[in-house]
Amino acid sequence: MRTIWNGSISFGLVNIPIGLALATQRSDIAFRTLHRECGTPIKQKRYCPLHERDVEADELVKGWEIAKGEFVIVEEADLEAVALQRSQSIEILRFVALDEVDPVYFDRTYYLAPADAAAARRPYVLLLRAMHETGMAAIGKFVLWGKENLCLIRPHGDALALETLFFAEDMRPRTEVKKPELELARQVIASLVGEFDPTEFENEYRRELRAMLEAKLAGQEIAKPEPLPETPVIDLMDALKRSVAEVQEQRGSADGKAKASGKRTRERSKAPARKSA
Repeated sequence: MRTIWNGSISFGLVNIPIGLALATQRSDIAFRTLHRECGTPIKQKRYCPLHERDVEADELVKGWEIAKGEFVIVEEADLEAVALQRSQSIEILRFVALDEVDPVYFDRTYYLAPADAAAARRPYVLLLRAMHETGMAAIGKFVLWGKENLCLIRPHGDALALETLFFAEDMRPRTEVKKPELELARQVIASLVGEFDPTEFENEYRRELRAMLEAKLAGQEIAKPEPLPETPVIDLMDALKRSVAEVQEQRGSADGKAKASGKRTRERSKAPARKSA
């Protein structure tokens, strides 16, 4: 497993060597911007519209926009004054029940790889098993690429996973809802309850995009799809009520078919057997 950061987990007097490795990788298709006339990739230039010329890297400086078109110049020395001290340790601040952490705070997932030495792996395995048995997770902080990160360490199968977390100030305020709306929403949710199997879901846009590119490569003409009709604005309560009614209707239809099937089965079982010739 290729690690992008190596350090340790520390809490109290315990120090566990680990490596940080990406747990996810997007498979989106990337495009380059080309000059239509010759198919050459376009290069992005640093251009100043006021002086109407390209600028070199040593002429660039960071700016914090405080109003439309108004900036505060920020020098590298200013950033160094508040720079975080480089640390190779994930400091655990507390242990919390895993189910208390709302997944809405999850940002990105990493795996924590144990050290190769047997002696260093022992505390890693001990922490992993203890977390599994107690249902607890660890909240900590660490510095990655010059930025402070809040994180959650949790057991994931035979390894520890690290989730970088959004801070509370990063979260948008929630919208208040009415009790009748909430009750109808619960009924709709209950009607669609099932088990989560990630293999059942596919990125359909990505599949169709690849198919389109393969067709263009083969010289096929791509048909332009018909425009979709505009989605009408509907009342939330009305939509929820209709959703619940549809579910109840589907259930009633299914129950009716099941009863009819059972009735026919009983009638066949009661019918006298034909006499053999």
